[in-house]
Amino acid sequence: MKYNFAVISPLANEADTFDVFVQKLGASLDQIEGTANVFFVVDNASKDNTLELCRELSKKDSRFVTVWAPENRNVVDAYLRGYREALKGDFDYILEMDAGLSHDPNAIPMFLRVLSEGHSCAFGSRFINGGSIYNSNWKRAFLSRSGTILANVLLGTKMRDMTSGYMGFHSGVAAKFVEYGLLSKAHFYQTEVRYLLRQSRYIEVPIHYIAPSPRVSRKAIYNSFAVLFHYFFLRLKGRAALLSE
Repeated sequence: MKYNFAVISPLANEADTFDVFVQKLGASLDQIEGTANVFFVVDNASKDNTLELCRELSKKDSRFVTVWAPENRNVVDAYLRGYREALKGDFDYILEMDAGLSHDPNAIPMFLRVLSEGHSCAFGSRFINGGSIYNSNWKRAFLSRSGTILANVLLGTKMRDMTSGYMGFHSGVAAKFVEYGLLSKAHFYQTEVRYLLRQSRYIEVPIHYIAPSPRVSRKAIYNSFAVLFHYFFLRLKGRAALLSE
């Protein structure tokens, strides 16, 4: 089956692992029939030569598009800029993934398959059969699991993993949350999107989280709680937020 899709991935200070990530991602794309573009979003958060590496790759391989976005204020801005760039193209599906080797590019075909089978959203899950976490310290794993439990309790969602950043969507669905006006400024972004799309035709896809992520800052945690309780109190008032397909 031929697929027409885009992958978006913000990059910041990824020089040490850039070549390995690109090799793995390129190898995965080579196995997929169809048309694909990868949008690398780089902003001022990156202090090494990641931008130069991206631009060099873009000159060699037209599938990889470098997006320089100095106006970004946070990682959510980077993701949304990537979606906006992808939405300018005529792609059927848009996937997002981490560039720091946390997400395995070999899972891309599985995301595409379930999206082509009638699901509007595909959410990566480490906590279902076939999913796993490797090389992550216990504090980060605890934060992910407890965050999932708390979000499900307060928001009325029923997903097994509410915090993973490996996701895929039909382009029309992505366009809706891009224009919605998300409140998250950091890691709660993926949870917010899941909550808003909780009544969509979604499926959770098992993923292997294979590398440690940077420490989550206190500022990011505070923002997560602020957004979580914002939607919780809206739900108590009977005005739960929802994005339809």
